[in-house]
Amino acid sequence: MMTSESSDSRFQQLARLPKYYAAQALNRYRRLGIFGKMVLFLWALINVFLVIFIIVLTPTRIFQFLYDESTKLSHTRFGFLALGAIIFLVSFPPFIGHTTTVTVCGFAYGWRIGFLIAAAASIIGSATVFCVLRLLFSSRLRQWSAKNAKFMALESVVKEKGLPLIILIRVSPFPPWVYSNSLFASIQSVALWQFVVATAFVFPKLLLHAFIGSRMAALSDGNQREEMDTSTKILNGCLVGGMNEISLCYGSN
Repeated sequence: MMTSESSDSRFQQLARLPKYYAAQALNRYRRLGIFGKMVLFLWALINVFLVIFIIVLTPTRIFQFLYDESTKLSHTRFGFLALGAIIFLVSFPPFIGHTTTVTVCGFAYGWRIGFLIAAAASIIGSATVFCVLRLLFSSRLRQWSAKNAKFMALESVVKEKGLPLIILIRVSPFPPWVYSNSLFASIQSVALWQFVVATAFVFPKLLLHAFIGSRMAALSDGNQREEMDTSTKILNGCLVGGMNEISLCYGSN
């Protein structure tokens, strides 16, 4: 009897959770100012229009358009340089979109060439950020770090542990790519060669995203989809979904 009553009590508590969170959300909304409510309304409106846009055009037509445009890009003489330039640019703060651009490389060029483009541009871009920030802002960084006890502690730990810790921080999901570049540039004990070596350990992640992009391209093209049987389509879809989950756990930016 006690077990039955306790299970019923837990079920009732779980059943009340949606109502509780809905009430909390409503209370927070009411506490928002006019500007906050307008931003929330615009965000909801944009999402509604986005859903309508996708429904009207259909996902098939949208992805076919993206595939056709990426094919044109891959057949352009210097298309790979355009993608490489974007990766180079988004390595500088405060830009974002590194992971998305790497996926586009795989989408347009396949996972092999796409990975090579992403890897080369990522190494060059991150090393350039490191050098630029280190040269232009080294004096300011020293002044700031001298007043920040936590940062001084981090710098001393990195100096003591050396390359293994640098690699561990570099491959971790946090901080994201662009802010990781800035972080290591601000730590005076990190040498450029250590930073480049640590960046090379991010290559498996780049390969993963390039492969995801290539599978998405295969599913986006109508001709390739027609040649696939149902099991192959399901397998490709599961691969894309599963690898996206892995990449989210591994970190994206």
